[in-house]
Amino acid sequence: MINPDSLRQLFADHFGGEGIAFAAPGRINLIGEHTDYNGGFVFPGAVGQGITAIVRPNGSRDVNLHAADLGRSCSFCIDDAQGPQAVDFRYVFGVVREMMAAGVLVEGFDALYAGDVPLGAGMSSSAALESCFAFALNDLFGGKLDRMQMARIGQATEHRYVGVKCGIMDQFASMHGRRGSLMRLDCRSGEFQYYPWQPDGYSLVLVNTCVKHQLVGSPYNERRASCEHVAALAGVETLRDCTWQQLDAIRPKLTEQDYRRARFVLGETDRVMAVCNALENADYESVGHQMYLTHEGLSHDYDVSCPELDFLVDEARRLGVSGARMMGGGFGGCTINLVRNDRRDTFLARVRDTYRRLFSIDCQPIAVEIGDGARRL
Repeated sequence: MINPDSLRQLFADHFGGEGIAFAAPGRINLIGEHTDYNGGFVFPGAVGQGITAIVRPNGSRDVNLHAADLGRSCSFCIDDAQGPQAVDFRYVFGVVREMMAAGVLVEGFDALYAGDVPLGAGMSSSAALESCFAFALNDLFGGKLDRMQMARIGQATEHRYVGVKCGIMDQFASMHGRRGSLMRLDCRSGEFQYYPWQPDGYSLVLVNTCVKHQLVGSPYNERRASCEHVAALAGVETLRDCTWQQLDAIRPKLTEQDYRRARFVLGETDRVMAVCNALENADYESVGHQMYLTHEGLSHDYDVSCPELDFLVDEARRLGVSGARMMGGGFGGCTINLVRNDRRDTFLARVRDTYRRLFSIDCQPIAVEIGDGARRL
């Protein structure tokens, strides 16, 4: 997380005076990919990297923003229904408008913020930004929203102001994270359970392909539409409610592509439950096995992988990593790897060398520490 003291000084230089510091994290997801918008289960955790903001009410109806890490500024009136056009600032604008719609008496404010979530890595920098500002506005303007309500405000911002029909997982994890714990979330009911994550002898490490993916206007929304089509033919609300028997019964009505996508979602639900059982028995090798199965489904059935991601997973398997898969929406971003500590350094050194030779770019290892959710600093 960005040091708030450095941002306080930048805030004083840019706006004058002082503000209050808030932070919200990005996230990893151990397993349960593309299941959130299908009403299924996910298994995320908050990470140490995130967004830190210095915020101060200014007594007007205007919001003045400065993204310190991007060197860009923006101002808008909170009564303007259109808002800024730049996507970077529409996340904050959307949160403001959704907080107001939820009954929070938001007024104008000045804010300077920065983040250390690698952009395009599938670690949900946008959810961190939404959660940071939702928490800050709720705190500063006397809001009574709970963390799940604020998470849904972040989700609504993605839907209505950015154009990504995401599920609730990213914002949920950013809001509810707890140091040293992962969470199993039922995306339909909102019920969740913390699972201690302190694997003795193992580490989680991400490897960023450094291939940027952009979900706005991408095949992400098309995947969601495909799942909704299958659910409608099966006569269920979401694929969460579809059984293997129901899927087989409607298979003659489906394209091969739609069938394979639905098959992945049903299988992923089973894998999340298998990981829960494995964790209760401290069986991390079984956790890793399920991660590899997830990647096979994401690559061959859901069609959201890419050559760089597939290479990193294949190389992890060859080098004895316990589990690996692509993480996030797909088409780039990171792999998440469960690796024994005695193999970690060798794995990272070899995969970096081979990746550079094959793709002529450097991949980026990212250490993972499971941290806390949105908060006032």
